[in-house]
Amino acid sequence: MLILLPPSEGKTAPRSGAPLDLASLVLPTLAGERTTVMGILAAASAKPDAAEVLGVGETVRADIDANVVLMESPAAPAHQVFTGVLYDALDYPSLPETARRRAREKVLIFSGLFGVLSLGDHIPNHRLSVTSSLPGLGRLSSWWKPRLTPPLDAQAEHTGVIIDGRSGGYAAQWKAPAAITATVDVFQIRNGERKVVSHFAKHTRGLVARELLLAGPRVVKSPESAAEVIAAAGSAEGTHDWSVDLVPGTGTKPSSLQIALPDEHTTVRGS
Repeated sequence: MLILLPPSEGKTAPRSGAPLDLASLVLPTLAGERTTVMGILAAASAKPDAAEVLGVGETVRADIDANVVLMESPAAPAHQVFTGVLYDALDYPSLPETARRRAREKVLIFSGLFGVLSLGDHIPNHRLSVTSSLPGLGRLSSWWKPRLTPPLDAQAEHTGVIIDGRSGGYAAQWKAPAAITATVDVFQIRNGERKVVSHFAKHTRGLVARELLLAGPRVVKSPESAAEVIAAAGSAEGTHDWSVDLVPGTGTKPSSLQIALPDEHTTVRGS
């Protein structure tokens, strides 16, 4: 099993620790590509129009400044640095040790700066969306796609089901094989009808990832078994109040794990 997740805009900047070691990151053969993006990002972030180029506001000036000193700044595990809604719901620190080990091995986080990361990879604070365009590189989702596809396609040949919790530009970085992939699509029941939700979907995808990591000996080998694990988590007393449907994939379209939330759910703040 692989679980694909986006990063979070919300981060906790490491205050201490060794600096970034590119050779220690997942897929270390991408060190050259990562060096290229970091160099161009640092140069762009040092200019007066950095916020405009990165598509952010001046309120995140500290993060923009962090982009200039990526190789000198302290680094910490990604599960500590990413602190948005999805990662709050995943709640890595509270997982049993066996599930934390599984999380470090089975979760891939897609990144505009690094391409892809594991939860255990040590990274510095930074600010770069995959939807940004950098001078000489263009839109990062498009730039990363041909560079990520060969190694991730090779990895997918040796895995079971792939649970895709990405959206937008992060989903565009790599198209997982449809036959073994299930996307996580979140809806809310309003007035008896299913409505697509966006912000609250992050929280739910974090909970879905957590339940799959907790599955333990119930190894998820197919979209069907993933749906069974998630549905069981929803029906167990004192856990999540959701219903789960599996819509099988067709051709190049992956399966869809459709999570329906009841009316009373309220929006969670953060990213």
